[in-house]
Amino acid sequence: MLLCTRLHFIRSLEQTLAGAEGHGTAAERQAQGRDMLERIRLYATDETAKAPGADVWFWSAARGFTELVAGVGPRLGQRVVYVDGGFDLFSSGHIQFLRLVTEAEEELARQDGWYSEQAVNERRGKGADYGPVFVVAGVHDDGVINRWKGVNYPIMNIYERGLCVLQCRYINALVFDAPFTTTKSYLTSLPWGTPDAVYHGPTSFMPFTEDVYVAPKEMGIYREIGHHDFEDVNAASIVQRIMKSRDQYEARQKAKGMKAEIEAAQKQRELDE
Repeated sequence: MLLCTRLHFIRSLEQTLAGAEGHGTAAERQAQGRDMLERIRLYATDETAKAPGADVWFWSAARGFTELVAGVGPRLGQRVVYVDGGFDLFSSGHIQFLRLVTEAEEELARQDGWYSEQAVNERRGKGADYGPVFVVAGVHDDGVINRWKGVNYPIMNIYERGLCVLQCRYINALVFDAPFTTTKSYLTSLPWGTPDAVYHGPTSFMPFTEDVYVAPKEMGIYREIGHHDFEDVNAASIVQRIMKSRDQYEARQKAKGMKAEIEAAQKQRELDE
């Protein structure tokens, strides 16, 4: 996938899961679609891997939201917050951002008394205690990411990127094919209701030429996560690191080859003498 090709892209994940798109015969595509869907369901389970966990939905401009996997949904009192991105080569940069989003919401909840003894006991009395935030992650499709980043990005297709996001402990729901621009109509039609906040973090790899967060700003729900130690860890920096390591490896191998040739020539001269 580090080659400059786009063969790994998925044009429509929904159609691929249905067996209507992909490689091979119709039977092979359907079998692959079933396997992919089953893996999404497994990744969406809770920490026991036996019970429902994350909600998974598709979105399209024509049809709106379509449920793929039913999860537990938001619980009483939880704030619903929305984040979006490509999440390519899911890394420490993404995880740190999502962790900071969760911590920001936990601090707000602490100020509102979420962690008071009475509040905790009330939640436990109704079954079990839980956190104050329900994080929804929108994942952009391959075509959208490629239009903005170019070359052969994303390195991972939307299916692979979605699985990476689903396994993160800070995520409660996922929307495949989320729009790049978060419009008011999109936010107000989310299956969990209009989010209480839309978070965005530091972006250096893909500088925006337009403000894609106008709507949440006008709605007064836009929030930013500031600079952090892992903000420079993204798909581009990871690819550059891999390519640099490859160059160093090739240089070492070339040096070894030259050394072997010199030693062989020296040995031959000694034999000739």
